[in-house]
Amino acid sequence: MGVYLVDVDAQEWFSEDTGEGGMGAIAKGLDAELARRGLPPYVSVPERDFGAAFEEKLSPSMYGFDALCRAQLTPAERAFLGDWSVLVPFSLDEEIRLPIGSAYTDETVIVGAPQVLALAERLASALELPVGIPEVTGNLSLTFWFLEGEAEEFAARRPGRWGEDLDTAFYVSLYLRAAQHAIRRGCPLTFS
Repeated sequence: MGVYLVDVDAQEWFSEDTGEGGMGAIAKGLDAELARRGLPPYVSVPERDFGAAFEEKLSPSMYGFDALCRAQLTPAERAFLGDWSVLVPFSLDEEIRLPIGSAYTDETVIVGAPQVLALAERLASALELPVGIPEVTGNLSLTFWFLEGEAEEFAARRPGRWGEDLDTAFYVSLYLRAAQHAIRRGCPLTFS
């Protein structure tokens, strides 16, 4: 059990079956809001690619990450980075709020991956996160890298501010890699 950040494929995104993880109501609500803003609908959601899936577990403490966000971001930026429930692969000038319940909230908050990526890159720079943090290459790959000792070994070889609090480095890496994955694959991500 726990909270996971996962990518969503076309079948899940357009499915009306909420018992099977269907997000059809959210997809329709997003498209309606995009139309209201004069933007095209989001219909190019890819099919599942099990070799490039994104699934990471949010298990380390967020205390240090919260402190880093408070030191580096404005209150509005912190809310933007931390309050979303769906991340889409295209730019949104502002968040979209839908009166549709999601996994952990009473409403769905949708934000654009390019904006999340910019914030995560600022945090990565402030934390001096090395480029050697692995790309996400499968389910829980980043989670395991941080929690099973590889991050500690890497920090011993590449010391720096990032290695002083690996829980904080995990969350910075998580948001960074999630936004990159959404943009690269063209898929949404959500918490489950």
